[in-house]
Amino acid sequence: MRPTALITGASRGLGAAIARELAPGHDLLLGARKEDALKPILTELEAAKPFPVDLTDHAAVAAAVKGIDRLDVLVHNAGIADLGTVAETSAEVWRNTMEANVIAVAELTRLLLPALRAAGGHVVLINSGAGLRANAGWGPYAASKFALRALGDALRHEEPTLRVTSIHPGRIATDMQREIVEAEGGEFDADQFLTPETVARAVRTAIDTAPDGHPTEIVLRPIAR
Repeated sequence: MRPTALITGASRGLGAAIARELAPGHDLLLGARKEDALKPILTELEAAKPFPVDLTDHAAVAAAVKGIDRLDVLVHNAGIADLGTVAETSAEVWRNTMEANVIAVAELTRLLLPALRAAGGHVVLINSGAGLRANAGWGPYAASKFALRALGDALRHEEPTLRVTSIHPGRIATDMQREIVEAEGGEFDADQFLTPETVARAVRTAIDTAPDGHPTEIVLRPIAR
């Protein structure tokens, strides 16, 4: 029986790259808020199945995971990045960021723990360099990624039959990154960033690590060009 992997935020960018990387060896469930957003990647990966749900709607998530009795890999890739200084950032932005980047991850993981335990599964958290250090203007996002790292650390201790890997990439050449650079007043140059494919290969490397090894953290930085 082929292992099953669920990837959130899989409609484009890094999530789609991870889906392509895992497709040869896994049955895929691909997550996005709306199924329409998944049409391109589902057309490309014909055997994959959609997992359309708003991850911040906890009742909808609980309904969506019913019937998943065994899950080998859970890749948490979905998230948001609203930038701003502490002085500029409202409580609503802080709440929305923590809800999307931490609470939704914790709840989906909690609901899928029986399926993950049944498979001796692997949880992969797509974190960030901002989960290791915070820079000016990145407070809410960095706080959420520090919290995500803590979630992974706690889960690793609490669930010894599972593997939990935090991936901390530097900036990745995606549409989200283009929006961030524009918000910073810069000019987007994809050559200055990691490719989604490079990070996706790191995810697969973690998953493919032999069972006697536990890859707890992977840190990637783009090479200056």
